[in-house]
Amino acid sequence: MGNTFKSYCVSEKDGKFQGKVVEKSLADLPDGEVLVKVEYSSLNYKDALSAAGSKGITRQYPHTPGIDASGEIESSSDPRFAPGDPVIVMGYDLGMNTPGGFSEYIRVPSAWVVHRPERLSAEHAMIFGTAGFTAAMSVDTLLQVGISPNQGSVLVTGATGGVGVMSVWLLSNLGFDVVAATGKQEQESLLDSVGAKQVISRESLLENNNRPMNKPLWAAAIDTVGGDILGSLVKSIQYGGSVACCGMVAGHELHTSVLPFILRGINLLGVDSVELPLDVKQDIWNVIANDWLFPNFDQFKALTTTEIGLEQLSGSIKQVLAGTHTGRYVVKL
Repeated sequence: MGNTFKSYCVSEKDGKFQGKVVEKSLADLPDGEVLVKVEYSSLNYKDALSAAGSKGITRQYPHTPGIDASGEIESSSDPRFAPGDPVIVMGYDLGMNTPGGFSEYIRVPSAWVVHRPERLSAEHAMIFGTAGFTAAMSVDTLLQVGISPNQGSVLVTGATGGVGVMSVWLLSNLGFDVVAATGKQEQESLLDSVGAKQVISRESLLENNNRPMNKPLWAAAIDTVGGDILGSLVKSIQYGGSVACCGMVAGHELHTSVLPFILRGINLLGVDSVELPLDVKQDIWNVIANDWLFPNFDQFKALTTTEIGLEQLSGSIKQVLAGTHTGRYVVKL
């Protein structure tokens, strides 16, 4: 290990925020029991907000974003981790107010670190990342309440985003008929390729939004956007169906009525991957590695994942903020 390492750092000057690759030393890192040599990270919407100066995400600058990191233990004062152990760090405060994964090294509390399952490479872990992990959690949440393929189709909103496209792929491989809703109709062939049986426009979900109830269409849904889309789709869930809610890019407010809940008995299930207890995170990663790395994973990777380096982050962040990206950006350190 050299004396310095590369890190993507966002600085504030005159109210403007700009990121660039800089040299740092281990002394620049915060205290923590575990030093991790990062092999891969991934670019998430929250990282883009941090890089754009959102004080709701990051309070102080200069700052290194990156809410995901996968690599190996460099050193640890916690006996549960030894040098060379493959690990994943995601969630909690990583990349928000603690220097994150857009760096060749991170130092974090051991309570944030999970062992990376043997079947999961550092790259594969970050192809999932927080977005794919959230998709896996959403699918697992629906399975836990008894949703099964024979009950009908499952709707996924924001289907070309990181969470959405992984949700489509997972559900399809688990035998569900998936309806993908997107504002990017030009990506219909991509969604077909990852397993969608039907692609509908985002706008179609709002056509009858003024009605208190709509015709029951879907056995369940994974909603990644929130706002009026979520308020509308709950009116079209079949009796006893469920919606896993995990995003709010369309807004944090929910305008609906109690009618779908008390007349059709539907469930609205919140999904959070940030403050999830560590043992549950480990369990989900084990499921991903041992049960959900389906044979067509390499095909999914080729269709949905773009690998970038630290030098390409600034341009990719602009695309994420503009909503012009598709799928996942994986950052190779």
